[in-house]
Amino acid sequence: MPGQLVLGLIVAVLIHNLKTGKNVYKVLLYIAVICDWVVFCNIIDYIFQPDEGSLVNYCLTTIGILKEPVAWLKNTWTGNFVIWICSIWKGYGWVMIIYTAGLLGIPSDQYEAATMDGANAVQKFFHVTLPGLRGTTLYLLINLINGAMNIFIQVFLLTKGDPLGTTDVVMDYIYRRAFNYFDFGYAAACGIVMGIVVFVISMGLKKFLRYGENL
Repeated sequence: MPGQLVLGLIVAVLIHNLKTGKNVYKVLLYIAVICDWVVFCNIIDYIFQPDEGSLVNYCLTTIGILKEPVAWLKNTWTGNFVIWICSIWKGYGWVMIIYTAGLLGIPSDQYEAATMDGANAVQKFFHVTLPGLRGTTLYLLINLINGAMNIFIQVFLLTKGDPLGTTDVVMDYIYRRAFNYFDFGYAAACGIVMGIVVFVISMGLKKFLRYGENL
């Protein structure tokens, strides 16, 4: 979630400041979002195969970074790393689109006033852009928290929680309890608790950001 938010914001600001070609870059970067998860995960699974002929292992062993092939999806750290990268790459395009819309809502006279006061690009970003995107950030955070709690398909297709559950997530655990062990009551209870946790976090975040507006 933080990776999607930060990367989406950076890309949105860069695209917003372009003179030409904004829509072209938006379309190109949004392709990953509309790509089906099954297709996307199959591609990732193929390029991260444990044998030496896979794309990632071949490139890294050829240039000398790795001495031998790595079973990326079978190790705890690398398995989680691949899942994180997939989630960030698949989701940051949506964040970028929302932020670019939010940037259009910031009055240009605020940037002009900051320029007249001698503010540089970094100061404009922290004192004009970020405060102007507070509402957009709240919307994104609530949706990203909900999405993070509902991560399932990438784990199910890539690692299935292996090795020994170290890449497992809540939704995958609920799925296994329900359909592998047929413990539907326990799985339903877990789902309800997860929903309550997401609601409480979202409401707390909303109040926190609204409190910040009044400071």
